[in-house]
Amino acid sequence: MATAQATSPAPCETSRPFTVLGVHHVAIGGPDKARLTNLWVNLLGLSVAERFRSDADNVDEDILIVGAGAGAVEIDLMQPLDPARKPDVTRPALNHIGLAVSDLDAAVAWLAAKGVRFADGGIRRGAGGARVAFIHPAASAQFPLGGEGVLIELVEAVSAVGHDARDQRVRQPA
Repeated sequence: MATAQATSPAPCETSRPFTVLGVHHVAIGGPDKARLTNLWVNLLGLSVAERFRSDADNVDEDILIVGAGAGAVEIDLMQPLDPARKPDVTRPALNHIGLAVSDLDAAVAWLAAKGVRFADGGIRRGAGGARVAFIHPAASAQFPLGGEGVLIELVEAVSAVGHDARDQRVRQPA
């Protein structure tokens, strides 16, 4: 009987010019946002803090916030504006995870130099107005490191707590 061999992880890079400050948000997609809302709002008791729509991203999303202060995490409930168009925010259902980073420009430059593949669009404004960039879920010949099937959004932290300036941005009432 063969036994599994444990492998040591690669040594941690200590010279990175940025810090991951925490989980900023988790985005969950479905074909009908009402079903997601039934679970997360009606049954689990969370409330919609704001809404976001983007034709370019083909998304209609409700943003819920769990916790407060530095521990606050957004739960983004998403459905496509047009199910026939890309991107398809329902596949995979756990659409992406957002990580707050201390310096987005430095993070993107450093990670790209290390071989990390980023999604098209570069650094841009995200749903909450913060600057964001997406690590592509798949590697390529040019960039051998991807998210191994998971889309990862890097969100520039603009406050000391590691989250975007929720109190300073203009909200669309829920």
